[in-house]
Amino acid sequence: MKKAGRKMAGRSVEDKKMTAEIKNNSVRQDQSAKEKMLRGSAWMTMGSIFSRILGAIYIIPWYAWFGKDNLAANYLYTQGYTVYSVFLMISIAGIPSAVAKQVAHYNAENEYALGQRLYKKLVLLMLGVGVCAALIMWIVAPLLSQGDPKVVPVYRSLAVALTIIPLMSLTRGFFQGYQDMFPSAMSQLLEQVARIIYMLAATYLIMKVFRGSYVTGVVHSTFAAFVGALGGFLFLGFFYLKKKKRLAELARQSANQLSVSDGQVIKALLIESIPFIIIGVSTTLYNLLDQFTFKKIMLFFTNYSVKAIDDFYAIFAGNANKLIMITISLAAAMAATAIPLLSEAYTKKDQEQISTQINDAIELFLLLMLPCSLGMAAVAKPLYVVFYQYDLTGIYVLSFSSYVALPIGLFMVLSSLLQGVYQNKQAVQYFAIGMIVKIIVQVPLTAIFQPFGPLMATAIGMMVSNWLMLRRFYYSDQLDLRRVTRRFDALLLFSLLTFIVALGTVELSGLFLNIQYRVQALLALILSAGTGGFCYVYLCLKTRLADKILGSKAGHLRSLLRIR
Repeated sequence: MKKAGRKMAGRSVEDKKMTAEIKNNSVRQDQSAKEKMLRGSAWMTMGSIFSRILGAIYIIPWYAWFGKDNLAANYLYTQGYTVYSVFLMISIAGIPSAVAKQVAHYNAENEYALGQRLYKKLVLLMLGVGVCAALIMWIVAPLLSQGDPKVVPVYRSLAVALTIIPLMSLTRGFFQGYQDMFPSAMSQLLEQVARIIYMLAATYLIMKVFRGSYVTGVVHSTFAAFVGALGGFLFLGFFYLKKKKRLAELARQSANQLSVSDGQVIKALLIESIPFIIIGVSTTLYNLLDQFTFKKIMLFFTNYSVKAIDDFYAIFAGNANKLIMITISLAAAMAATAIPLLSEAYTKKDQEQISTQINDAIELFLLLMLPCSLGMAAVAKPLYVVFYQYDLTGIYVLSFSSYVALPIGLFMVLSSLLQGVYQNKQAVQYFAIGMIVKIIVQVPLTAIFQPFGPLMATAIGMMVSNWLMLRRFYYSDQLDLRRVTRRFDALLLFSLLTFIVALGTVELSGLFLNIQYRVQALLALILSAGTGGFCYVYLCLKTRLADKILGSKAGHLRSLLRIR
């Protein structure tokens, strides 16, 4: 009996040790996955934010050099880029995200050689797709112009960039599959720098030196997309050559257990990419609907002139959209990081890890996007004046657009999370339902609220899609609603306090600064953004809320800022 008892006791101790070891391993895996997501999000966020900020800052001189034609130039530019974005997403064919997902899947099974083979086989295919897309856009440009001959050369100058971008995007997706976000982030930044240098130089020479037409200025401004793409592509090529030796080592260590033909690999990838095309082009389709319906609705229901309607469109679809894309790029960065990580966990059938990553991604989104959106709404007045000029309609539209950025950003994250767990069909269905809602409410809202109407319709459509996706995650037990709600309540409270502080600073600044002038508006912007940002960071660190989302990194930041 005693001997049996000792055996039972020994077994019990061993079981406890084993259970503790399993728990420790699980914690380490969770921390490793979270660290990967945070590190990847950090790189992608930095690349996206800096490139978006550069993409917004160039507006200041660019807008000024067009003089009295600035809104007309921005109208042409926005029209060109909206159509170009559709061609771009179709020519990329969802390949970057699909490649990242498939490469991460093969790597998780120790089939590195298969992922590398997939990339090499797709190089020529994507180059051919890019050339075909460029030719189609060039040929159909007159049909897409809606009878406006000024838009045709703008479309054609953008078509040239399509020859390079699909191949560049394929390479970015390949590195993302290895959870290496640095090449994507850096190439994105270099692409933007090269584009802006050419764009500003060409615009200055055309408008200020040679006193040319604003249409010519816009054509060269859009041709800058090709110059930027070339710069980004050259960096990716350099980085690939640098990593070639390490990639070859991984390929030699592959298990080589999967026997898949080239045709099967490419076919599977193309099927996988279809939902990514639809989801990737979703926000652009929303914008395209605005482009082709806004003027018609306004002409039918209002007495505004064609020029006034074009100016309204330039304000909400061009001016405001460029600025809110800075905050939306945060969501895009998180989405790009989440897909390969989720695909890896899904391949390993680790349900707990999948659930953890989904909750972490949503919380990280709330941590960043809530204060950014509300903060931008608070500082809309000085922000709009700094980048454009004082315009009351533009300021109000920017403020409202800042709120709309929240459902757009959440849609990008949630749809990517769904695709990361291979729920592609549901992601497309939920987008389609939201788009139908947008179409239904577009006419009445635009007729009543004019430039605010399309923004309202977008917000409503996106919120419907978001609700359906959150519901899907909740009923599949992948969303800890109680945990996310607790974080949301606290972050919303802190973001509202940040909004009050930032808006209060703007109003106080108006007592001794004339915010209608750019330099004084810049001072007000720095003061208000600085006080609001510090308020939010202090509250998140002081209450230890940031620790629950960011882990140990929050502690380092708290020590740096000397917050106890």
